[in-house]
Amino acid sequence: MSKTAAKPSVRKAHKGETPLVEMIGMSKSFGGLHAVDHVDIELYPGEVVGILGHNGAGKTVLIKMLSGAIQRDSGTIKINGKDAPINNPRDAKEFGIETIYQTLALADNVDAASNLFLGRELRTRWGTLDDAAMEAEARKVMGRLNPRFVRFKEPVIALSGGQRQSVAIARAIHFNAHVLIMDEPTAALGPQETAQVGDLIKQLKAEGIGIFLISHDIHDVFDLADRVYVIKNGQVVGHAATSDVSKDEVLGMIILGKCPPNAVPGPGAV
Repeated sequence: MSKTAAKPSVRKAHKGETPLVEMIGMSKSFGGLHAVDHVDIELYPGEVVGILGHNGAGKTVLIKMLSGAIQRDSGTIKINGKDAPINNPRDAKEFGIETIYQTLALADNVDAASNLFLGRELRTRWGTLDDAAMEAEARKVMGRLNPRFVRFKEPVIALSGGQRQSVAIARAIHFNAHVLIMDEPTAALGPQETAQVGDLIKQLKAEGIGIFLISHDIHDVFDLADRVYVIKNGQVVGHAATSDVSKDEVLGMIILGKCPPNAVPGPGAV
């Protein structure tokens, strides 16, 4: 089947469905620089949306506004169709939004369970750390996410890159994340570990969790994402289902701002 054969459009594929996340008219300036300029973006339950663009395009600033790390100048964020006043990371967590940064923000010298409950430790009635309860919870959530994970007693510095990603993701979903922001999740990982992360993402999708995937690697985005948005100079060039566009077409969006026929054009398209 050719690329021009009849396929459901991006809009028709989700017709009648309420977005899990909707960002409308998001804008942020630093001095005279419009880092993000009236960006609209949607994420649906059980969907992976890749956000691509060159360095300085605005993708990181956009996603930091959703995570509460940067306050927006204007724009609206909706979660499940309702306004979500997100002004700081704590607000984002209350709306079920968790960010997994490229560095993973793990404590290398302690084990998986200790990382899961870092800053939110379980305690016994005597006020001491309840290591047994925390390990039991860690085994429960990891069994749901990655049943092959068995290295619960080792410090996370001894784990592989893919296993460390498992711990970071488990920490997010244990505290009821509905939306995950993943920043370069496969950076510096080998092929086997990258495949592990792909398996984790498939499991999260099956549970209805929506994922924003920030990446410089167009191959990763095509392997993992359902849809892709391209941002250039702070504006959306366009968005499309990854099945409807080629990698060369997306590169054309990133470099030239040219929106291909099967993508929905944005205000940044030339």
